[in-house]
Amino acid sequence: MSWGEVEATEPEFTRTVRERFGTFRHHVLATLRADGSPRVSGLEAEFRLGELWLGGMPGARKSDDLLRDQRFALHANPGPGTDMHGGDVRIAGRAEWVDDPDTRLRFVEEVDPPTPFDLFRVRITEIVRIWMDDQEMVIETWRPDGRGLRVLRRGNDTPVREQSGP
Repeated sequence: MSWGEVEATEPEFTRTVRERFGTFRHHVLATLRADGSPRVSGLEAEFRLGELWLGGMPGARKSDDLLRDQRFALHANPGPGTDMHGGDVRIAGRAEWVDDPDTRLRFVEEVDPPTPFDLFRVRITEIVRIWMDDQEMVIETWRPDGRGLRVLRRGNDTPVREQSGP
């Protein structure tokens, strides 16, 4: 599912996720190497034109990984200290290589990236946000399974409770 499609179904949740990613410029991307082992790389992610985009320099290992196996996980930069204002946010999915000249031109007009560049459009399979609400840990999970946003709450002295929506 595209970022815009998720935004349309969960506007408040995606606004929070997008703000969290917007707090810092650089984030952490996990891809799969040819032997199946994980690779972690720094990356800038862009929310533009109703999509989430991943980019990189041509020939970068992360690009090679994504061209071979589209699966990835993207973790928002937690920032300095330990408070992680806005929570711990992760997006997983598939990164589709973009070579369409018109799409690349619209992206360049919107973002003005250094050139040349590799460009991938994200298809989201999961978004997770974990944060603290008073003394409870709140785990928000969205997947494109039609169930919408799932929210689990867990306190030190209480069992896990699930609710629909925030």
